[in-house]
Amino acid sequence: MSTDNFTTEYFGIGIQNGKTPENLGTLWRTAQNMGASFIFTIGHRYESQSCDTHKAVKSIPYFHYKDFDDFYDHLPKGARIVGVEMTEEAQDLEAFHHPKRCVYLLGAEDHGLTKVAIEKAHLLVKFNSVKSLNVAVAGSIILYDRSLSKPRL
Repeated sequence: MSTDNFTTEYFGIGIQNGKTPENLGTLWRTAQNMGASFIFTIGHRYESQSCDTHKAVKSIPYFHYKDFDDFYDHLPKGARIVGVEMTEEAQDLEAFHHPKRCVYLLGAEDHGLTKVAIEKAHLLVKFNSVKSLNVAVAGSIILYDRSLSKPRL
């Protein structure tokens, strides 16, 4: 039987230079509930994630990368980086088509994604908000939108 007719769908979500363990724990719970394949962190700006009350880190693979280059060097083959950032280049979430195989990357509320992360992202997405949102809330909105749509190649 040929495997050409089968497509593998997976996605992960993580935070670059996360500010607080509460944000990370909240995002992890959402990721677990929305079917994420893995979760990750980049940088060393936080401690333990006591808010991970569902123990997502024990239920789905967790990866930590020391910096963006380390993360980029270890991307799953075929995965597209979807940066979540309020930039003019970013596509509006309402019209965004989620890739079947991707990694959603969020930055901390006070700094956003680094310049290199924005430059190396395959896609950028944003959604309308009067003010900036908590990173876990923003990530949860992205994951919920993904659950409502059928991801494309």
